[in-house]
Amino acid sequence: MKNQSEERSCRSGACAAHNDHTHSQNIWGASVSALLFITGLILQYTEVPFFSLPAIRLCWYLAAYLPVGLPVLLEAWDGFRNKDFFTEHTLMSIAAFGAFFIGEYPEGVAVMLFYSIGEGLQERAVRRVRQNIRELVDIRPDQATLWSDKGSSTLPAAEVLPGQTIEVRPGERVPLDGTLLSDDAPFNTAALTGESIPRTIHTGEEVLAGMIAAENPVRIRTTRPYGESALSRILTMVEEASSRKARTELFIRRFARIYTPIVTGLALLIVALPWLWSLIHPTFVFSFDQWLSRALVFLVTSCPCALVISVPLGYFSGIGIASKAGILFKGGNSLETIARVDTVIFDKTGTLTEGRFEVTEVHSTDDSQKKQLIRAIASAEQTSTHPVARAIIRYAEEQGIQLQPQTNAAETAGYGIRATISGQEVLVGNTRLLDRFAINYPTEINTIPETIVVCAIDKRYAGYILIADTPKADAARAVSELKSLGIGDIRILSGDRQSLVQKLGERLGTTTATGDLLPGDKMRILEELKGDSDHTTAFVGDGFNDAPALAISDIGIAMGQLGSDAAIETADVVIQSDQPSRIPTAIRIGHLTRRIVRQNIIFALGIKAVVLTLGAAGIANMWEAVFADVGVTLLAVLNVVRVSAHRFK
Repeated sequence: MKNQSEERSCRSGACAAHNDHTHSQNIWGASVSALLFITGLILQYTEVPFFSLPAIRLCWYLAAYLPVGLPVLLEAWDGFRNKDFFTEHTLMSIAAFGAFFIGEYPEGVAVMLFYSIGEGLQERAVRRVRQNIRELVDIRPDQATLWSDKGSSTLPAAEVLPGQTIEVRPGERVPLDGTLLSDDAPFNTAALTGESIPRTIHTGEEVLAGMIAAENPVRIRTTRPYGESALSRILTMVEEASSRKARTELFIRRFARIYTPIVTGLALLIVALPWLWSLIHPTFVFSFDQWLSRALVFLVTSCPCALVISVPLGYFSGIGIASKAGILFKGGNSLETIARVDTVIFDKTGTLTEGRFEVTEVHSTDDSQKKQLIRAIASAEQTSTHPVARAIIRYAEEQGIQLQPQTNAAETAGYGIRATISGQEVLVGNTRLLDRFAINYPTEINTIPETIVVCAIDKRYAGYILIADTPKADAARAVSELKSLGIGDIRILSGDRQSLVQKLGERLGTTTATGDLLPGDKMRILEELKGDSDHTTAFVGDGFNDAPALAISDIGIAMGQLGSDAAIETADVVIQSDQPSRIPTAIRIGHLTRRIVRQNIIFALGIKAVVLTLGAAGIANMWEAVFADVGVTLLAVLNVVRVSAHRFK
């Protein structure tokens, strides 16, 4: 078993090459050992004359032992040098020596051979999961096409500086993060979000490294260096995830450190107590070989390999499964915690809603004049940079409405804009602007919770446009799926107006929806929930102001595609696609991982308890002990590998 420092060092290419070389040596060693072992058994049980000589049998099985036994002996020796005496390598070495001592040569070889095969399969499973993750997220192209007015040139992506323009052709991956300079274009974002459907990115919006240009050549102005891209950050988080251990995983490690010396002592007592009993009662015949054999069976069976190997592998596999679904868990501790969640709290803007304004309704005093109303409002707003103004102008363009030039435009903060368009005075803003100019309008529009932009033309009320931050397409499905998972407390906490938040909550079906909150109010509510040890709370957010709430909750979930760096760094889980429906998926992955880990723990301890008892009673032999150790380990690892192939949509 590698320690954490070894794992960290193994991220380098040199270490990976060294591991591949060591793995090849182990395969050859196990193959040679298996060939000699099987041949020896055939010679022994067919009673070939020359093989009946004790010296020949000893040398033969010793030759079979050395290819697989020496690496384990060296590991045990390293453990002794580091004052780590009770490891699985020590137990295996003692058992093999004992078997050779009492003349049970095949059993001594079998212990090491099957242990070596089990270790090899475990390493292969870990490499498979790690490689799947790396293939998923480490997909940055090494080269970039730099574009300028003088032409284009290809250079290493690591040499491209922020602010430079790169060109990406259809089918090519984006090498660096940047903003789209070209017209709106579709991108395949599957590597980052797990979504197979291309996503349209608009001019000026962010494009992330790893996305694929789907149809047209695009030009992108880079915003981050190669090593600081969102994809680099994702890869770092995934690689560091293995160092954040789950409580179950940490308990198993502590358990193994206490459990191993105890069972070693019990194995000694299995030999010592009958001997002492024979001294007190001479009628009791003590056979050293018999009781040593029982002690060795006990020792091999007690080895905690199945737990020490399969539990960390189970959590690591869960992290890999989630990565394929566009969900980043920052460690096994996050996987374990999310499986216990019974309360989910959402921020509103950018989490459950799209986070950008859109025109949802147009109301005119004369239905035949709706286009003229849109033209007047959009023309008045065309020089404004306010998000509401940009939404109206975008809507006018989508409707094919040509804007008219404005003159004498004057904007009053908190009220709106007064401008002259085609010789008419146009007022565009909120109702306070109309009050200021003593223009009559229907008073019922003051009760509308959404954002509205009213308009008056030549001192007469003309109508209004309704602006809303629309819910994400899968927000209602996310709430429904959370309820199906048994999560009965689903809330929205937002700084937006209570009427808006309440309307969204009713539309999505949340338990409660609270608005008019300051960041401190969110913290107070979360602290109250966290004080209740009977509940586990998840907070979902995306903004800089959500970082404290993400940090204080039992588990913080950040929207990673458009979320702030502070939110992503603080959160325990990152949803790469910004889809709320991925949260139930994350919880299901947590449930699956917990179930697999529990299955392996119960199975391993159950089998070991039975064989330990039978071994101490002299009923189980070394072959049953080998199965209880190596066989159970193999089955546990295969159980994890079986699940690691599962895909969540």
